[in-house]
Amino acid sequence: MDSNPFTFECHATDGQARAGVFHTPHGPIPTPIFAPVGTQATVKAVTPAQLEELGAHLVLSNTYHLFLRPGPDIVAEMGGLHRFMNWPHPILTDSGGFQVFSLTSMRKLDEDGVTFKSHIDGSMQRLTPEISVDVQQKLGADIIMCFDECASPYDRDYVERAMHRTHRWAERCQQAKTRPDQALFGIVQGGVFPDLRQQSAEWIAAQGFPGHAIGGLSVGETKAEMNHMIEVVNAVLPPEKPRYLMGVGSPEDLIHGIWRGVDIFDCVLPTRLARHHAAMTFSGRLNLMNAVNARDPRPIDENCGCYACRHYTRAYLRHLITAKEILAATLISIHNLYTLEELVRQARQAILEGRYQAFAENFLANYRPQPENKSRPA
Repeated sequence: MDSNPFTFECHATDGQARAGVFHTPHGPIPTPIFAPVGTQATVKAVTPAQLEELGAHLVLSNTYHLFLRPGPDIVAEMGGLHRFMNWPHPILTDSGGFQVFSLTSMRKLDEDGVTFKSHIDGSMQRLTPEISVDVQQKLGADIIMCFDECASPYDRDYVERAMHRTHRWAERCQQAKTRPDQALFGIVQGGVFPDLRQQSAEWIAAQGFPGHAIGGLSVGETKAEMNHMIEVVNAVLPPEKPRYLMGVGSPEDLIHGIWRGVDIFDCVLPTRLARHHAAMTFSGRLNLMNAVNARDPRPIDENCGCYACRHYTRAYLRHLITAKEILAATLISIHNLYTLEELVRQARQAILEGRYQAFAENFLANYRPQPENKSRPA
């Protein structure tokens, strides 16, 4: 294997938007890219063959959940995540930090790590930077993440403390990592505070990571605040390395993120919406449970080339939903994932052709976003 199996090539830029390729041991990742989330080593309701057909190149799995069940040793014994879940292409694992810190009443934080209560059986568990890296090395993903502390975005004192702890933990993650066939990404924190975001980006960029992630966004701040933080961070992060915006996946957020120089996205949104009967389209969301669809012979989207839209009507999908057939979740998930993969494919082509601004403006002019929750702490 090449001494450095991870290289990033930028093939074109259009403003801050860029089209490139991130090379990994399990194949190239064309960027910008959206990664479906396979939390427990499976993208819910969708098979790997279906993911390949809809054009996915990268899948994310969750360290926290696989740490608890079935456990990293079992995954390692089965040949690692790629063999375990039968996905031969690149895989990214998060560190478990976001899930642990979301267990507000079930965890205790200290400088060394976090002790938390399992949501499965109530047992007490422990994650530290070293344990997180060890688990991810046993899982065997191509891209792994530093263990970080994701703080509420508006509490400046806490955000600053969490940022510095994230930096200290990043150093420990680097020291713990031993596998050369995995790329460890550092994570930028700092809430909604531009000076903290800049400070964190500068520190993380100086550590020599092969790629960088932007964490702590899409956690309650406004869209405008999120986009501003992306701008601040990407003005600092080195352009020769990939940038990953963690946990963001609505169509308009992908468009804005790409516009500001983001390369990699992931989110549970497309499959979660599918299980709640909502379809994503280039014009907005469609609730397939609505009675108006009962006799509608059209596909979800007449301009969509996914398996569901090529073969099934809105009437059939609504029937599956009302009959509580699990095929509904599969077909709508396929459509939603295809929609986001097609969106980043079109965005990439627009960048290569030097017309991304026009592409983005046209998309946003025709897209109806969901109402934004504008409440924020005083």
